[in-house]
Amino acid sequence: MTLPMQPEFTSPVIEYSRLYPLLIVFGVAAVGVLVEAFLPRDRRYLVQVVLAVLGLGGALAGTILVAADLDVAAGDLTARGLVAAEGAVSIDGPTVFIWGVLLALSILSVLLFAERRLEGGITAFAGQAAALPGTEAERQASTRGIEHTEIFPLAMFAVGGMMLFPAANDLLTMFVALEVLSLPLYLLCGLARRRRLISQEAAVKYFLLGAFSSAFFLYGIALVYGYAGTFTLAGIDRAVTDRVGGQNLLLAGMGLMAVGLLFKVSAAPFHAWTPDVYQGAPTAVTAFMASCTKIAAFGALLRVFFVGFGGAQWDWRPMMWIVAIITMVVGSVVALTQTDIKRMLAYSSIAHAGFLLVGFAGVFEGSSGYTGITSLQSILFYLTAYGFATVGAFAIVTMVRDAGGEATHLSRWAGLGKRSPLLAGVFAFFLLAFAGIPMTSGFIGKWSVFSAAWSGGAWPLVVVAVVMSVVAAFFYVRVIVLMFFSDPVGEGPTVAVPSALTGIAVAVTVAATVVLGVVPGPVLDLAQEAGSFVR
Repeated sequence: MTLPMQPEFTSPVIEYSRLYPLLIVFGVAAVGVLVEAFLPRDRRYLVQVVLAVLGLGGALAGTILVAADLDVAAGDLTARGLVAAEGAVSIDGPTVFIWGVLLALSILSVLLFAERRLEGGITAFAGQAAALPGTEAERQASTRGIEHTEIFPLAMFAVGGMMLFPAANDLLTMFVALEVLSLPLYLLCGLARRRRLISQEAAVKYFLLGAFSSAFFLYGIALVYGYAGTFTLAGIDRAVTDRVGGQNLLLAGMGLMAVGLLFKVSAAPFHAWTPDVYQGAPTAVTAFMASCTKIAAFGALLRVFFVGFGGAQWDWRPMMWIVAIITMVVGSVVALTQTDIKRMLAYSSIAHAGFLLVGFAGVFEGSSGYTGITSLQSILFYLTAYGFATVGAFAIVTMVRDAGGEATHLSRWAGLGKRSPLLAGVFAFFLLAFAGIPMTSGFIGKWSVFSAAWSGGAWPLVVVAVVMSVVAAFFYVRVIVLMFFSDPVGEGPTVAVPSALTGIAVAVTVAATVVLGVVPGPVLDLAQEAGSFVR
């Protein structure tokens, strides 16, 4: 009697030589958890900070090596890279560009997390997250100087999810990455040492609305799978190009997935969480979210719609036009009414999301003979410029303080230029960059996305964007006038001197904003050399 043939097993092929920057970040996050479990509490802070900075630095160095070793993708001369991990992850030019920017900004964010001098020798994070605000347990934790060093492995897990999110080549991997980056952020938002109630409220709002957006995204994935019969972006692209039946299923799936992704980039009308969360979260976490999360989310948005749904661009482009206009108008106009500096920067972030979405209307394929700047290149540069300026601006916010901690009400910023001209001047410089004034990175960023959109025939969208840029410039200039040409209210703001950690973060972001505005060529060239997505 012959035995039945056993099915042949093929072991999966994992390209570790391309994935190791991602694995370093997750590995350091896991080691950070072990540090929390086994190391004495008084030693954890230093070990966690050094571990996080070295891990992110090692991942950044690895990303540079991976980028230098990318080969031209088979059959596509405009793309460099490969699809790794059995089709789950795309390691291509846009991926490593986004990884590099994310890791650089994450290092600066960790330095802000580690700042101790501003709070009198302890970090700005609650000593015990489980202690209710105003209770004896909270007072004891504060008196004993207990620090919540779990923030560092949480941040590392979030960075790992942010790296995987824009690199995911199939929708299930992308959903897992979305949850990995989101869950730590929900926790980090509720860990402020001061104003804990508003911090916890921000965390609950972010969690509930984020769960709804994830549900929309997952339902959209299910509908797209029902249409295409596959989760891979290349397979979805083939189904869309061949126009397999069930167009209503495709449109519904695209719409629901867009809701989940646009929520993460703070695009209107899915922006309601942004001002509350930015205001309530610890400012270091706000800087981290406003820069890194937006970069990762836009990377995923680009990959899904340029790779998976590129063949249906005439179906989703009108939707992006509408969302871009609403986002620019809401962000620019509502910011005029804000009296809190963090809420104003939150609506500024919403407006910038709208300007970035303008790039979606541009020329996004470089293989058709077009030699100018494409949507992908312009958005990558804009994200870089915006990310550095955002981290720097929120770092400045942490230094303007009163007896209750950070002085975020605009009235407390009156006369800041007289009390600390250097600090006010640096913050004014970041605001001018947000406004897109020449000789700053913001000007080159806006020029690039507007140029790409104009080349794609979306000149009405560019006109709206220019008008909204003028409106947005008003509230930036209003803060500058308040700082330099108004008298202090009462005793005026107190400018706290930070440690070298925050000083390094501010110095690097100022330098990056200047260089990207004066000599943008190298970064624009890097964005161009990144090529297009591997399909």
